[in-house]
Amino acid sequence: MTLSVVVPLYNEEEVIAESYRQLTEALESCGESYELIFVNDGSRDQTWAMAHALAMRDKRLKLLCFSRNFGHQTAITAGMDHASGDAVVVIDADLQDPPSVIPAMVEKWREGYDVVYGRRTRRKGETLFKKATAKAFYRGVNAMTDVDIPVDAGDFRLLDRKVIEALKALPERNRYVRGLVSWVGFRQAAVDYVREERFAGVTKYPLRKMLRLAADAVTAFSYKPLKLSIYIGAVMAALCFAFLLFVIVQRVFFPDTIQLSGWASLTAISLFCNGIILLMLGIMGEYIGRIYDEAKARPIYILSGKVNFDPAE
Repeated sequence: MTLSVVVPLYNEEEVIAESYRQLTEALESCGESYELIFVNDGSRDQTWAMAHALAMRDKRLKLLCFSRNFGHQTAITAGMDHASGDAVVVIDADLQDPPSVIPAMVEKWREGYDVVYGRRTRRKGETLFKKATAKAFYRGVNAMTDVDIPVDAGDFRLLDRKVIEALKALPERNRYVRGLVSWVGFRQAAVDYVREERFAGVTKYPLRKMLRLAADAVTAFSYKPLKLSIYIGAVMAALCFAFLLFVIVQRVFFPDTIQLSGWASLTAISLFCNGIILLMLGIMGEYIGRIYDEAKARPIYILSGKVNFDPAE
């Protein structure tokens, strides 16, 4: 098997048939043997039934079904765990990342690159708010993490078999796949493309999930948020010392100007300092919670069904 294509699915009944058609068309043009792996991430609509019907007609289409919704990054992980190809392509089902770009990725792979990621040059059909938050997300995560993660690149990418094996050796529960791909290294190249409008349905990454993904990225690859307490503490100490000097100078040289009022100022300062303390405690709690998740060592996902896989897989 040369190519494996991993496609996470979550409530994709409106797009799954067209996604399957475009994927098979693109893969046929590559001239390589291939398998499609659809991973049903606890969909509540007819996604599983429709995928099952397609798999009954095409044995190259393999299905994994989670026992519940475990998340997009986990679905990608499960697909990579079960892929048998010499190269694995990860792509979403919504057709915003065009399957027609896959042959160009395969060509880069044949040139000797181990990771070929899609880089978005333009995003069609998205609001200014979505574009602005996406831009801020990629650049903010890159600034906060200790790994050089390509900007304007999502999970749409091709990975060589040795990269897949390296990723399978990483047991993190809170996974940020594109960050892990950058962390393992290997030769990487970009393929530029225009991101299309979503074919149907709604986005699976609203602002709340984008923030959650950003938190996963930052906490998985950086201690910088924890170091904020040092910097903020140093700044606050310097400000307090400067204020103390001001009070002493005023007491010694300008005693007539001392005012007994100032409760509002003291209250504001106290609330601000308490807010900073709670913020830092929250950041520490985020890291401690992730340590707790790792310590429990639960499975990353649980499968409730597999279709078209060999019994030994």
